Amino acid sequence: MLVVILLALCVPLTGHAAIQHVEEGWQYRWGDSPFLPDGTPEWILQDEPQAWQDIAFPSNPPDRQGRENVWFRVPLPEGEWFAPALYIYSVDIIVQIWFRGELFYEYGKFDEQGRGRFVGWPWHEIPLPDGYEGETIYFRVFSDYTDIGLWGEVAILDHPDLVLRIVSGSAESLVIATVSALIALLALVFAVIQRGEKSFASIAMFSFVIAVMLVAESPASLLLAYQPLMWDYLAAGSYYLVPVALALLLQQWLPAGRVPLIGWLWKFHLLYAVGALVLSLAGVVELSSTFPVFDGLLVVTLLLLVASTVRHFGQLRREQQVVLLSCVLFAAFLLFDMAVAHGLLPWGRPLASWGALVFLLAVVSISVWHYSETQRALYQLTLTLEKKVADRTAKAEALAEREASRSQLLALESKKSQKLADVISELQDCGTFEQAFSPLLRALPELYLPMSGSFYRLGAEGQYRRLVTWGSSAERMFPQFLDAELPGLTETLLPVRARELPQDLCFFLRVETARASGEPEGVILLTAPELPVSVKDYGVARVVAWVYQSVEKIGVTLSALALRDELQRFSYEDGLTGLKNRRHFDELFRHERAVAHRTETPLSLLMFDIDHFKQFNDIFGHEAGDEALRMVGRVLARYFRGSDTVCRYGGEEFAVLMPGASLGEARERAERLRSGLALEPVVFDGRNLGCLTISAGVACWPESVEEFDGLLRTADQALYSAKKAGRNQVMAAGF
Repeated sequence: MLVVILLALCVPLTGHAAIQHVEEGWQYRWGDSPFLPDGTPEWILQDEPQAWQDIAFPSNPPDRQGRENVWFRVPLPEGEWFAPALYIYSVDIIVQIWFRGELFYEYGKFDEQGRGRFVGWPWHEIPLPDGYEGETIYFRVFSDYTDIGLWGEVAILDHPDLVLRIVSGSAESLVIATVSALIALLALVFAVIQRGEKSFASIAMFSFVIAVMLVAESPASLLLAYQPLMWDYLAAGSYYLVPVALALLLQQWLPAGRVPLIGWLWKFHLLYAVGALVLSLAGVVELSSTFPVFDGLLVVTLLLLVASTVRHFGQLRREQQVVLLSCVLFAAFLLFDMAVAHGLLPWGRPLASWGALVFLLAVVSISVWHYSETQRALYQLTLTLEKKVADRTAKAEALAEREASRSQLLALESKKSQKLADVISELQDCGTFEQAFSPLLRALPELYLPMSGSFYRLGAEGQYRRLVTWGSSAERMFPQFLDAELPGLTETLLPVRARELPQDLCFFLRVETARASGEPEGVILLTAPELPVSVKDYGVARVVAWVYQSVEKIGVTLSALALRDELQRFSYEDGLTGLKNRRHFDELFRHERAVAHRTETPLSLLMFDIDHFKQFNDIFGHEAGDEALRMVGRVLARYFRGSDTVCRYGGEEFAVLMPGASLGEARERAERLRSGLALEPVVFDGRNLGCLTISAGVACWPESVEEFDGLLRTADQALYSAKKAGRNQVMAAGF
């Protein structure tokens, strides 16, 4: 089959698409054009022949010197076409096409600075209007990549001819990709069958990576789905994994311990592949910028692989030498394609696919030979073992029959116990008490099947509501709601006997908290277990005891989570005002500081305290002072957003953290708070004790301070200035 495929690839295609290459009259101009008020670039309206330079092909003009914008223009040649279209193999990296004074085509989005983000490397088909011949077409290009401009070829042809050209140009890669995918599938099957032979898994990985890379990089992929960036991510991921798969293969095939460098190389490239894709998807780096770095690393890696293995060439077995030679051939093809991609060699069709195919066929042929030898030895060993197994099987069958029922019960109990341990572990990992119910509800059916059952939880309305059921008859056997008093239900307690067991079992899930009311948090109803007669008395007692203990363990775990929630709430909350305390403020301030620095958004801080609060306490008493602090806490909730964090910083001092707010916005909110608080009376024991005033200081990063560490100090200094200036006012640092 492989020979037939190779012969098919060697036969030239019988059909050739008619095409007219645009090769004459290209000119370029560095920089970006000024734009008229209506958005029209001035360069397409002004000929200025002295500003344009001739170039053989619109790619990588000389004397770039770090520039990222360039314009190209060319007069369109004469031609006779039915539905003419301008075909561009690729563009680095985004482009606008202007024709007849209008924006004719755009790929990517240009911002006001003439820049844009990478959106993929597709081929482009731009339909041309009637009478285009002889008119000049302009290309506005931005690229922060190593290459800039159009790439590959620029031509005019009809749409059907273009599709034919794309398909014929991709046929070679698609056929080789199909072969690679088939090899990957076969190698994966062998890897499952022959688990001790790790080389099959490495072959499967290498073949799959090559297949994905060839499909994603082929122009025909865009005919399947015009999602250029998706295909580029697939191509990048598979391309970056090529040295990983290659190094793993060599590590399997070369003598153990001879070349330890190979292990370090594949781990490094795996880390690079994951990091490059994750950072690109997160928007930290452009996907295009990861290719030049990888290409440089790949050259070094290939040279190191070849240099590290060639010196052991004479010591290798014949099949290992074949693998190494095919690896060198594949590396040479990779380097050739890389040189073409970076403009070091004239543009041409990629050849790495052929090198990958030769490498795969060599490795697979040797692997199959090894596998056949191993199978022959295993066959001889099997004949010997079969006789021993037959003798022992007869003896084991009698014992197995006697222990079958008991073993099944113990196995089920062991399986359920392991599942319970996993559930308990998952509940302990939950952040809050409420979060724990989601994994618990998912696990209950698996815990208690084959017994049908339902789980109910006490709701705010005072009823137990059914949240999950399992088993074929649970929906009709158990009601939707249970009354809070749980009438008619008797909790199943230990010990139990099979003949005294009711049809339905009831277990209460109790959760102990500081505010527990004594009512169960949940109720589990189960049908009685059905067991074989031979183990019924023994088995029913074990099953019910296990269910009882599992409910107890779940209750203890949930109780620990509930108490932890309460302790955490108490540790971060001010008991008097209900606001967050200073400990919470310090932790949140570090978090918001990191977020503001990463996103480059402002972070404002308001600090204020109540004027003459000690005098207020001396006159009206500390209980009245506490009521005044509670009143301030209530008023603060009306003047700040949900994203703002209000804390009692200590005594009569408060702090408000305002992410995203500028210095002016923060000062305006502080003024509204000061004015509103001055109109809010303090009422204690039915007496109006008058109104309070505050002195406030506001600071903002980066408007007030350049470094985050000075934000708290600057806000405090502004507060001190407000006090010094006479109190009852707001001071903004740097305003």
